[in-house]
Parts: sequence; structure tokens; C-alpha cells
Amino acid sequence: MAIQMDNWVLKGPQTLINEPVSQNIDSATQVKVKVSHLLLTDFDTHIFTGAAEPAYPKTIGRAAVGIVTEVGENCYGLEKNQRVYFEPTRPCGKCLACLSGKPRKCTSVLTAGKDFNGFLRDFVVCEYTEVAPLPAAVDDIKALCIEPVGIAENIYDKLNLSAGQRVAVVGADFSGNIIAQVLQYHKVIPIVIDNDPARLEKIKKCGMYYAFSADDDLSSNILNATGGHLCDAAIYSGNSRLPLSLSTRLVGHGKTVVISSIAAVTAPMDARDILAKNLTVFGVSDAYDYTDAVINMLIHGAVNIDVFEKEILTDYDPAALFKERCANVSAQKTKMTVLKMIL
Repeated sequence: MAIQMDNWVLKGPQTLINEPVSQNIDSATQVKVKVSHLLLTDFDTHIFTGAAEPAYPKTIGRAAVGIVTEVGENCYGLEKNQRVYFEPTRPCGKCLACLSGKPRKCTSVLTAGKDFNGFLRDFVVCEYTEVAPLPAAVDDIKALCIEPVGIAENIYDKLNLSAGQRVAVVGADFSGNIIAQVLQYHKVIPIVIDNDPARLEKIKKCGMYYAFSADDDLSSNILNATGGHLCDAAIYSGNSRLPLSLSTRLVGHGKTVVISSIAAVTAPMDARDILAKNLTVFGVSDAYDYTDAVINMLIHGAVNIDVFEKEILTDYDPAALFKERCANVSAQKTKMTVLKMIL
């Protein structure tokens, strides 16, 4: 008799039900993976509330790692008991780029937990190309940060920055901190703004010199840090709790503002600076096709994950946990909450 395994399915807004399933590989290119660790993300909470309107029912969970338990005969580069990272995004297969045989340039990237089933379950059966092998140098907790680091790398690439340029990072939350660290790794100078002293202190511990409060002295601090020219670009982290319009104030004429968030950002943006300065504004919400590059970055110590507070849970009720996160919105942004699914 097949053994039923946990599978947490969102049936509707804030309606998370465990619907155990049994699943086995049925293709030579599939693998079966035991989920070992899952990071609760802001995106998961956003999905749980129904704000992102997923196609119900949907298994949630965007960021996870696991251990391979079965391997199809044509799964190249993978073997049993290997640690892997689950790719949280996939090409849509329907846009012009995908239909033209260029899925890496997909313009409608699909996301785990919203467009296809996520990883809050005991086992995942998927194509072997939908997981990435993890080297010993990248432990499970670091691996859970692959997408945030990839988003930061995606931003860096899109901005086409050069060493020595100064970039405002609005928000020293988890994502903002990682963005600043990636910029510094590329020898770009981050200027981080936040009103939480503890967050700014973490930024300084990561070796960043410019960390300012968004107070009456911010304008003069920015001018002093940039030699009077304002910033070459600004990146707004969606969890910063600061006004989105602050980003446009910090950059010079003809520069770029990036809005970075894996969940929706509803903060208003003042168009006056955008028009007066002829600014370019765009968003980055995923790290599709960046996994291999990020794993290499983590091996070489590009980002310090140890600076973040971690909460690793072994006894939990996912439905109750998500309801608690919805009730304490600010608390979820201060630490990494990880579900350890193999005891």
C-alpha cells in the first residue's frame, strides 16, 4: 500500500489544508526528492493571504532544499542521496521567447506556490533540470538564500554598474542587506538607508561604510557620500518600510531606480522626480537562470549569511504558523524562519 505523505495545499485565502499524497517518478528524466528544509518567505505569506491570487488549489512554499531519493535513468549529473536546491521559477513555455526556443529569455516566468506547486510537502517529483546539485561548501541554510542573492545579482546586471559607482539601497532588511553585500562584492559602493538602528548595525558588520537613517540629515549625508552628485542608481527593497518616493530623491538626472520585491509593493511613488529627472524605473522580482552563478558566489564567500538571525523550527503547524505571520507582519522581516523537515 502506498504511503501518504504531507502536502500543504492552499484551497483559498488563509485556507491551508494538509492533503497527503503518494507520488513516484514515471519518467526517465524525473527525480524524487525528500524536502529537508524550507524557508518561509514574504511571498509565501502574500500567497497565503490571497493577495497574489494563485490558481487554487496550490501547494505553497517557494524556497526549499532536499535530498534525492530516486533518480530516473536519464537524470544526468544527479544521484541518490545528493543534496539539491529546488528551482523556484520556470519558463512559461508560451511567450514569444519560449516559443522561439529561448526559454532563458522568458518574459512571463512562472513561480513556485503561485503558478505551479511549491515545496511545503514531504516529497517532490520533478524533472531533473528543475533542481540544482549543491556542493558541500554551500550548506542548507546558505542554499535557501540562493534566490535573494540571485535577485541582487540580476539587479546588478540590469543596472550595468561599474566599480566605484555609488548606489542607494533603501532598506536594510534581509533582502536589502543581501543586495548591498552583492553590490560590494562587485566593488560598487552601497549607501544603505534605514530607520532601524539594529539593521544599520548589521550593515556595518558586513563591512559597509555608508549606512544612514532616513532623517533630516539624509540629504546632506548623501551629498557628502557622493561628492555632491547624488547616487548613480537607487534600489528600493520592498520590505524597507520607508517611502518608495525616497528612492527617486537620492539619484541624479537620467539615472535608474529599481524596485525589488518577491511580493507585491503597494506603496505610492511620486512621479514628480521621475519626470523632472528623466528617471528610468523598473522592477526585479525573481532570479530565473541565476542559480549556478549564485552557487559559485556563495562558494567564494560573496555574501555573509551568518549575520542574519535564524529560527529553525522542527515542531510546527504550517497553517497556524502562516496565520501568526499575517498577524505579526513586522516580525517576519527580521529573521530567517526555516522549517526543518527531516529530523
